[in-house]
Amino acid sequence: MTELFGERFEAEMSDVAVELQRIRDLGTSVGTTLTRSLRGAIMEGRSLRTLLADIGRAFADIALKAALKPLGELVSGGIESLFSGLNPALGQVTPFAKGGVLAAPTYFPMAGQWGLAGEAGPEAILPLQRGADGRLGVAAGGGGQAVTVNFNVSAPDARSFVAAEAEVNAMLLRAVRRGTRGS
Repeated sequence: MTELFGERFEAEMSDVAVELQRIRDLGTSVGTTLTRSLRGAIMEGRSLRTLLADIGRAFADIALKAALKPLGELVSGGIESLFSGLNPALGQVTPFAKGGVLAAPTYFPMAGQWGLAGEAGPEAILPLQRGADGRLGVAAGGGGQAVTVNFNVSAPDARSFVAAEAEVNAMLLRAVRRGTRGS
């Protein structure tokens, strides 16, 4: 849609959607308040005057909340921007504990200096693990499932089986090589 109408139109439509949601929320609150007040009046036998006063107070409360909501969002957003501006570490943080890809140039702090990754194209971040031997390295991504290879050899006698042994060994070796290439 941005290609057809531009970013400004897209932003306007987003603002309209936000306002429509606010109107929906306000309508839901009004409906809930009216229903609750009428139910209370019927069940408790209150007078019409008391009922209308309760509804008036509820509407005033709803209107006040709706009017003050943008102000609250503005103040909280301003405070958040102030703190993240003063300390970039408090800004948006993307975790890479399970790995990830940096597709654009990305700066990151290192001991007393800055590092740069993704400057020549996508780069991967891979978590390290200690192996059984204690060495640190990248864990293999295989499913960890064992593979079973079965060979059925039919031979009329033992002598024919021994004659086919070299061929069976070659087939087994090819299967193992294919398996190690695929993992």
